[in-house]
Amino acid sequence: MNKNDIVTVEITDIGVSGEGIGHVDGYTLFIKDAVIGDVVEAKVMKAKKNYGYARLMKVITPSEYRVEPKCAFARRCGGCQIQEMSYDRQLVFKDQKIRGNLERIGGFTKDQIDTVMQPVVGMEHPFGYRNKAQFPFGADKEGNPITGFYAGRTHDIIANTDCALGVEKNKEILEIILQYMRENKIKSYDEKTGKGLIRHVLIRYGFKTKEIMVCLVVNGKRLPKAERLIEKLIQIEGMTSITISPNTRRDNVIMGDSYEILWGQGYITDYIGNVKYQISPLSFYQVNPVQTEKLYRLALEYADLKGDETVWDLYCGIGTISLFLAQKAKQVYGVEIVPQAIDDAKENAKINAIDNAEFFVGKAEEVLPEYYAEYEREHNGKTAHADVIVVDPPRKGCDETLLETIVKMQPEKVVYVSCDSATLARDLKYLCANGYEIRMCRGVDQFPQSVHVETVVLLSHKKADSYIHIDVEFGEGEGKIPVDSIAKRAEAYKPKEKVTYKMIKEYIEAKYGFKVHTAYIAEVKRNLGLPMYDAPNAVEELKQPRKHPTPEKVEAIKDALRYFAVI
Repeated sequence: MNKNDIVTVEITDIGVSGEGIGHVDGYTLFIKDAVIGDVVEAKVMKAKKNYGYARLMKVITPSEYRVEPKCAFARRCGGCQIQEMSYDRQLVFKDQKIRGNLERIGGFTKDQIDTVMQPVVGMEHPFGYRNKAQFPFGADKEGNPITGFYAGRTHDIIANTDCALGVEKNKEILEIILQYMRENKIKSYDEKTGKGLIRHVLIRYGFKTKEIMVCLVVNGKRLPKAERLIEKLIQIEGMTSITISPNTRRDNVIMGDSYEILWGQGYITDYIGNVKYQISPLSFYQVNPVQTEKLYRLALEYADLKGDETVWDLYCGIGTISLFLAQKAKQVYGVEIVPQAIDDAKENAKINAIDNAEFFVGKAEEVLPEYYAEYEREHNGKTAHADVIVVDPPRKGCDETLLETIVKMQPEKVVYVSCDSATLARDLKYLCANGYEIRMCRGVDQFPQSVHVETVVLLSHKKADSYIHIDVEFGEGEGKIPVDSIAKRAEAYKPKEKVTYKMIKEYIEAKYGFKVHTAYIAEVKRNLGLPMYDAPNAVEELKQPRKHPTPEKVEAIKDALRYFAVI
């Protein structure tokens, strides 16, 4: 197979990123926008020894699962990866994605997975579900301001004010802002030069309260002639908060560190179930409120609280899950690294008259171990205990130090809410090797039309069903177990030497003559679904947009991983 070859391919599988997978004479091709069951014509864009990547040229025979995308920009935009796939088939894909990661990364058997898996929770109306949208601003070839979304894997803006995943109000708001910029000659921010004013616009919408927030992220400290924009925006029914967030950094972080109120108040409110939340421009709040309520009710169902439990909610954000739990528990402790989020969590507890929830600022992987150690010191060696621990970490999953502390605290139940089933599988493998077992697992489709899926897992302590007593005698002779044979078996099961990033880098430099950044190794490991506990710089705030490793370096890293038997 060579680059630029035109081939006819039947799509027989789906990759984890939603790409179609087909074979031509045993050669594997990955084809974006192709649906399982399609027969397509594709052009080979990149050809490796055993596999390649191809561009979909035309669909010869459409699959029974292929549908017409609702958005004209679906193929180009990076927001929707599988909009051309029927929604029922999307749910099957997401179920298979969770199962595949549990088996491949977690090491669980198909029988184990079948025993605990429940059907993915889908949406009745899988469009127009996002209560939050962040729109980057740029300029067209004539220099006119545009906004929309980035094309896949680029920072090229596709001009579009009418996203099918967002609420209808977004289009009206964006058109007003673009008109204001044109009339007042206000420039969009240019990533390359660092000049221009308007970087992004954040829009939040309360699905139950109908309140609207608009926050303009600006490359400066003020918004010229702001009153002209405000005058138009406040005519929109439901407008509640208009703010700016100064951000003069040259990086990919969207929001600034603070915000300034231009009109109204600095927040909107909304409900999940019967709990009211106050949401600022900097708050983390789930973007799909309809599915979030289902997600939290599932987490609450798994926790099965009776009213006398102590619960820890790690990575608690603005207290969304914590306050749900507090209604059923004796005491809830929430931990979150973002100070503003903890301020919001405390305010949300006050708004809802919840007095059995306490919140701490800090990294979960630091706060919980410190609490555990301090408790042990102050109570003469007695260990801290939690009845239930809930974790809802970012995509990188839980730090191993945190998992170690969870195991030490021996909660009866761990409820793991995950936005990345690959790191979930890795963490479940650790917990299940240290005294826990999976009782239930279920996906929740928070992001229809995309490849992402949330997963909720209930773990509990392993308990023996029965016990037997066996007398064992060691030594030489009939009926005895030789000590030498035990030593040999122990040597066979001796853990392998830990493969470090330094070892991988040294191997590559010695064999290939070039160096690779730690972040490149982390990226390749992440793409392969490998454990990321020890990945320094895997997630960091960047001063410049990060470049991705070249194909040559990717292959060198994979070679090193094979050499050290990591893959």
